[in-house]
Parts: sequence; structure tokens; C-alpha cells
Amino acid sequence: MNTANSQKATNQEIKERFDQDVERFSNLESGQQTTIDAPLTMELCTEAAKYINPDARELLDIGCGAGNYTLKMLSKIPGLNCTLNDLSLPMLEKAKERVSANTNGQITLIQDDMRNLDLPDNHFDIVLAAATFHHLRTDEDWELMFTKIYKALKPGGSIWISDLITHDSEPINQLFQDKYGKYLETLGGPEYRQKVFDYIAYEDTPRSVSYQLNLLNKAGFKKTEILHKNSYFAAFGGIK
Repeated sequence: MNTANSQKATNQEIKERFDQDVERFSNLESGQQTTIDAPLTMELCTEAAKYINPDARELLDIGCGAGNYTLKMLSKIPGLNCTLNDLSLPMLEKAKERVSANTNGQITLIQDDMRNLDLPDNHFDIVLAAATFHHLRTDEDWELMFTKIYKALKPGGSIWISDLITHDSEPINQLFQDKYGKYLETLGGPEYRQKVFDYIAYEDTPRSVSYQLNLLNKAGFKKTEILHKNSYFAAFGGIK
């Protein structure tokens, strides 16, 4: 899917929207109501991480928001050292407040565009990336991120992604757009559906599951797994 990036939101615009929405995103019910199966995909990603890396010590949460995924991960593997990354400083501060109350491990905050992350090699056991990669724009951005994460993971480490996706077949994409539109209407009527579709068109550049699994393989991941897919949302990952 090649969307004209010149018509897309800037990092600053995205940052400002999230800066102003910290409390809503601190609550899974309100923060992810537009995400189909949000509680299920969070459960599956963190459970998969626990099964693959039960002795994990180092966690990286990319685009951590208010810390929901890290908190869920800590409920399964306590005491993790948590590296939290987000573009929004208010989000990071909220995440630190919530996470610090739930781990005696070290907490590291990185406020920056994920593409700028300078990560140590072979360091992390688990990487979580929820509702964040869809902000990447070009093929080069996507390849950069997946390669960066591969290098940062220990051998045997894993990444788990839960995100908005698209589909490679345009008729299938239309099928799920129609279904997602009907779902959004149940939340807030036609006006709400249009509002969500408008900001997706302006802010987001999602890719298909097959695109991302191919990219994980290209980066060097030995195994890839699809945990769940429903409409415009999926949870999947890779093991180094």
C-alpha cells in the first residue's frame, strides 16, 4: 500500500494528539475501544512472550503509551527491567508512574521517535509493540525497525506485535473496511465511524500481516507466529 506521505500527519501532530489523551489511554476500555479484541490480543501477546521467554529479565515496550502492555507483562513475569519508549512525554510519565508501582526492576524511559532508537545488541528478552508500527511510513522505515529490533533481542528472544493492519487484496481490504465501519457505528454512529476513518487516513500507514511476517523473516527471525486476526487488527510475532 503506497500512500502519499506528504498528506500524512507529522510526528509533532501525532505527539500532540497523544499528549492530550493520557488518561483515556490509561484505561483499556476507553483507550482502545476502536481496537477490535484489544483485551484478547494483549493477553495473547504477553502470554506468548511468557511461554517463549519464561526467564526473561529485560523488556522493551515500543510506543508504550500509558504502559498497559508492560503492566500486563509484569503480571505474568514479575520484576522485569522495563525500557519504555514513546513519542509523548506525558504518556511516558504516566507509564513510569504505573509501572514503577508494579516492578522492583530498573525502569528506563526513552522519549523519541522509534526510528531513532539506539539499542544495545543482544540485550532484550522480550519486545512488545502495540498499536505503534502503523505510524511507520516507507518500506525503509519498516525494514529499519524490524532489523533494529532483531539486533537488540537476545538469541531466543521474541517480539510480539498487536496492531492495525491492512490487506494485500483490495477486495478483501474493502470487505474488512465495511465490517470495521459497521463495528464503529455500534460505538458512536456514522459520524464516529467517519471520524475514526479520517484520522486513520491522516495518521496511519498500516501494512498487511503477510508483509510484516515476510519482513520478520528477512530480518533474520527463525520462527514467526500469528496469534490472532480479526478484521483490521492482528497479533503476531517472531522468535530470534
